[in-house]
Amino acid sequence: MSTDEKFENAKDKLGGQAKEGFGKVTGDKETESEGQTQQGKAEIKDKLQDARDTVKGAVDGIFGKDKRD
Repeated sequence: MSTDEKFENAKDKLGGQAKEGFGKVTGDKETESEGQTQQGKAEIKDKLQDARDTVKGAVDGIFGKDKRD
């Protein structure tokens, strides 16, 4: 996973947490739910990117590609 992808996902998670917290404080269930959804999407992106990196590593290992190349 690239650094940019990690940063974007972390930013989405924090934004979702802020939105969820704001919704809780103000009693706005819709905003709270949007924050939870935003956090969930960021988590899914993390998992998909981790899976992609795992597959890429396995393929590179099968075909003998060295990470130093």
